[in-house]
Amino acid sequence: MSGTIQKHAKIAVLCGGLSSEQEISRRSGKNCYEALKRLGYTNVDLVEVDENIASKLVGYEYAYNALHGKYGEDGCIQGVLEFLKIPYTGCGVMSSAICMNKEYTKKVLSTAGLPLITSVLITKGDNLYEKVKDLNYPMMVKPVSEGSSFGMAKVNNADELAKAVFNAAQFNQDIMIEEYLTGISATVGVLEKDGELFATEILELRPHNEWYDYEAKYTKGMTDFILPAEISEEMTKKVKELAVKAFKTCGCSGVSRVDFLITDIPYILEINTSPGMTDTSDLPAQAAAMGITYDELVEMTLQSAGLNK
Repeated sequence: MSGTIQKHAKIAVLCGGLSSEQEISRRSGKNCYEALKRLGYTNVDLVEVDENIASKLVGYEYAYNALHGKYGEDGCIQGVLEFLKIPYTGCGVMSSAICMNKEYTKKVLSTAGLPLITSVLITKGDNLYEKVKDLNYPMMVKPVSEGSSFGMAKVNNADELAKAVFNAAQFNQDIMIEEYLTGISATVGVLEKDGELFATEILELRPHNEWYDYEAKYTKGMTDFILPAEISEEMTKKVKELAVKAFKTCGCSGVSRVDFLITDIPYILEINTSPGMTDTSDLPAQAAAMGITYDELVEMTLQSAGLNK
């Protein structure tokens, strides 16, 4: 934690990047930049991230990370910022790298006994059908290190599985195959204020599509957002506790969002260490349900900027 960041501090809002999520990142970055200007920060720039980012950042005192996907939330940009000694928002190198990889996230969370859906990892050269023989259809196919549902698919039989794995491999060579469970899709933010962690309200997602895919995530009107989620008080308490525990277990800091699939058990799906900040993103809506405005959320995130997390 860097302490109070002054209004005249030179701040780079990092957006764009080199991942498949660069357009979403630009939308997040623009919103965060405009919020910082409204908050009275007088020396803020929206910085497009490319291969020359290290030279572009010369002279900046802080970095507000609005990047999504590869190089932006997998520890790469965090490592660059550590090397340049520029305090940055969000998670550090280690937790970013762990949480970007769904398989490693599960491995780490399993050490704390947190509830996880049965899955297998497929790597190059594996016998696909041998690997999945103990899983039940339908299944979800997920590239292990991709966001925004890119490369994901629900499959109902062996033929669909082979095609989905081929498509997912265009994004990542390593692929997670997870049993598909019917339940409530939900997500909860974990924020840090003055060194204290707290969970936001739980957002229940009711996509008009079969599952919460790219279209449902980023097209207005394609998903119904229920805030707070229509779950019992007991389950609400449990999900929030699990979200904070998952955040701590993976060494997260500043801000993250934990996704759940709730049946009679609240299964943790993944941790997003650089949540979207677009007009349709989950975290701003969750914060708003607690009375935290978009600008207050951005301010809170900025004030969590630091190094060596």
